[in-house]
Amino acid sequence: MQYCSTRGGVQGWDFQDVLLSGYAPDGGMFMPETLPTLTPDTLRSWSSLSYPQLVTEVCSLFIPTELIPRADLDGLVSAALSGFAVPGVVSLARLKGGLCVLELFHGETLAFKDLAMTCTVRFLDYFLRKESRRAIVLVGTSGDTGGSAIQSARGLGGVDVVVVYPRGRITLVQEKQMTTCLEDNIHVFAADGSSDDIDVPIRRLFSDQELVKQHSLMSLNSVNWSRVMVQLAHFIYAYLHVSGLEQAEMGAPLPALEMVVPTGGAGNIAAGCIVKQMGIPLCLVAMTNANDIVHRTVQSGDFSMATNVTQTMAPAIDIQDPYNMERVFWLLSGRDGALVKGMMEEFQHSHRHTLPEALHKQK
Repeated sequence: MQYCSTRGGVQGWDFQDVLLSGYAPDGGMFMPETLPTLTPDTLRSWSSLSYPQLVTEVCSLFIPTELIPRADLDGLVSAALSGFAVPGVVSLARLKGGLCVLELFHGETLAFKDLAMTCTVRFLDYFLRKESRRAIVLVGTSGDTGGSAIQSARGLGGVDVVVVYPRGRITLVQEKQMTTCLEDNIHVFAADGSSDDIDVPIRRLFSDQELVKQHSLMSLNSVNWSRVMVQLAHFIYAYLHVSGLEQAEMGAPLPALEMVVPTGGAGNIAAGCIVKQMGIPLCLVAMTNANDIVHRTVQSGDFSMATNVTQTMAPAIDIQDPYNMERVFWLLSGRDGALVKGMMEEFQHSHRHTLPEALHKQK
């Protein structure tokens, strides 16, 4: 499995290279050059797996055994997901009328990001230890990513984590999760402005490849492919347990399933789009708060930032720059790196872009 940039300027990177990076050198985001297909037989064979076992199976599709042997991968995922508050790691609540809620908040910081973050940090530590390397992790957070990154990486000898959060725009619990960690490898700063404002200098830092190499900079935001990769399991697990696949006749089309996804930076719904392209018939619904750029993009093709980020009771999705939409555009455009490059450069320059009609119809 090799990886390329959504903007077409980088190909042939392996998982380790992608993990130990941030944005691609051309400013894009890393994606697999090809996506595996999930056949009905594969899905049925996975239906009895525990959540950690499913995560391992999903990750094995994207991480060659030459980089992480299967026994090591099993151990890394198992260790990463061992500290959750429920035995199954995640929990499926079945409500009236066929409505189900997949509870992803049983990690130590009570954020769904604990699931992918713990695995990603384990993968990172695995490679750094093998090569006796150190890395500096830069994290901009709207509230939950920072605490999750800190909890996952605290005390690791090969990693320094630098977290920047928007002053006065996160909950007290989120702030305490970050500012009360006294480990020597954790460094937390508050900045004026929104989390989108914080992302601007971080993106600029990653555009300086000499600086990135000199200081071994990497990201644990969902710009990192590993975060999105692990999140694929959320959608597959929900599908296996809710869709009625086991009752479907052999040879019949896979049953469709609608999933509603709270959406800020769009990493989770990007994972859903990837799963859909891998063959699972999902109908994805992006749920936003007043910061509704993803809603406007889907409804009318209006990919434009509002003048200000609106503070709400859900600060983790108080985001006007949903950078993972770049991955969605790349998928829906048929992996057209030149098109995506032009779109995203215009958006980064003017903070607005109108989707081409052909791309918008792909929703």
